[in-house]
Amino acid sequence: MTGTTANPFDSSSILDGIRRWVEIETPTEVPAQVNKLADLVTDGYRDLPATVERIAGKDGCGDHLVARSSWGQDAPGILVLSHLDTVHPLGFIERLPFKIEGDSAFGPGIYDMKGGAYLAYHAFRQICADSARSPLGITQMFVSDEEIGSPTSRALIETEGRKAKYVLVTEPARDGGKIVTGRKGVARFEVFIKGVPSHAGTRPEDGRSAIRELGNVIQALEAMNDLKRGVSVNVGVVRGGTKPNVIAEEAYAEVDMRVPSIADSEELVPRILGLKSRTEGVSVTVTGALNRPPYEKGNAGAALFEHAKTLAAEIGFDLVDTFTGGGSDGNFTAPHTATLDGLGVDGKGAHTHYEQMYISSIEPRARLLHRLYQTLR
Repeated sequence: MTGTTANPFDSSSILDGIRRWVEIETPTEVPAQVNKLADLVTDGYRDLPATVERIAGKDGCGDHLVARSSWGQDAPGILVLSHLDTVHPLGFIERLPFKIEGDSAFGPGIYDMKGGAYLAYHAFRQICADSARSPLGITQMFVSDEEIGSPTSRALIETEGRKAKYVLVTEPARDGGKIVTGRKGVARFEVFIKGVPSHAGTRPEDGRSAIRELGNVIQALEAMNDLKRGVSVNVGVVRGGTKPNVIAEEAYAEVDMRVPSIADSEELVPRILGLKSRTEGVSVTVTGALNRPPYEKGNAGAALFEHAKTLAAEIGFDLVDTFTGGGSDGNFTAPHTATLDGLGVDGKGAHTHYEQMYISSIEPRARLLHRLYQTLR
């Protein structure tokens, strides 16, 4: 910006933009709200050298946006992954209104991940304002369903991810600004158990309790936990039976598993799917699969991190990487494309009633994204 000292990464003006995104609530399950934010995001690209493709939502989810720079689209470039949906239900903004207290800005989804999504957009705006274009084309994807495992956007993410040379994910930073270079894989399962009902008082011997068998299944699942290895199995939902005086005919459970490596998933997913009933006359059926592959830190991802670390040092902060148990859309691209995650804002309280981002993280992290756009080739 010649002839002026204005800072294009001024945190208060960037925060104004983030606030506008946060004040449109976007629970995954309310597609009309997600689409309202998609309208605002689309408007933000109108005056830029970019095209926005809008992919209509399906299966009860909102639309996805793919914004592409008008340059560099004929070769593998940079894919930036963001999501517009949040876990907070509609009306949560009354409990958690946008507000500033010291270095913290509060609001539903501000940390996970509207702050980071907006930084990537702002950094792209700045590239467009610079005299020189970035060496690589930039594609920004905003999906509507990440918080429920990206069922309607996964194919799109994988297609774009395979075309890209680098993938940058604007999920929030961790524990004081750490960047993410590895994530556990996530598997989800449903357990259906069918027993034989009978009167619990007069004919208990005629019944075969599905709930009792569910107890066996839960113990088998719990025994698979191995914190040293980084494997966690959680039975998070259970249901069963009809009345206290009826031997339960049916029982049900929902299970979440996290695994650090592909090898672990190849061993444990079949073990869970293969769980058998220990009670005669009772059947156990398990359905499910790995819905996000593990994101292991490969050589390409490590080189991309080292490059980002050098840029951060030039900007004036120390970039540290970490491995986390939560999944993201980066899990879908990391197996085949250099992926760097956790590039969003720093803060705390994702998915809680005190969710907040640190205002002091806005400028350095927006500058880091801008420098990545400028220097990746």
